[in-house]
Amino acid sequence: MTIRQRLAQFAQYQRTMRELSNLDNRQLNDLGITRADFKAIATGKLAQ
Repeated sequence: MTIRQRLAQFAQYQRTMRELSNLDNRQLNDLGITRADFKAIATGKLAQ
């Protein structure tokens, strides 16, 4: 993976974390996720 790809991947991770952090607990519950799931979701490692 090139440096450019790694930077793009990190930027996507940050965007995802920011968007998830803006959701309130009711919205998270509606989606069936918890705040503990954020890292796995942002890194694409959450098993569906």
